Amino acid sequence: MSTAPPVAERQGSAETVGGFLAALAIFGGLIAIAQRPVTIGITSLLIALIAAAMAGGRHRHLAAAAVAVTATGWLVGMIVCVITGRPLW
Repeated sequence: MSTAPPVAERQGSAETVGGFLAALAIFGGLIAIAQRPVTIGITSLLIALIAAAMAGGRHRHLAAAAVAVTATGWLVGMIVCVITGRPLW
């Protein structure tokens, strides 16, 4: 007997939105290094955490990377602003 190969599950719209939010959070986390890390960095981190909660399947690694990149971007942005004397807000 031959069996058909399993059909890949279609991802839901929440997973797709989670992937887009993760990409947006990564962009915001990188921008937070150069511009106002408190406002942009914290907002990006919240978006990354929401994306991590929504993303599943093939976007879960992207969402985890978004949390790591935004947290690192926030920290590096804070260090850069303190050293250079730029405003944090």
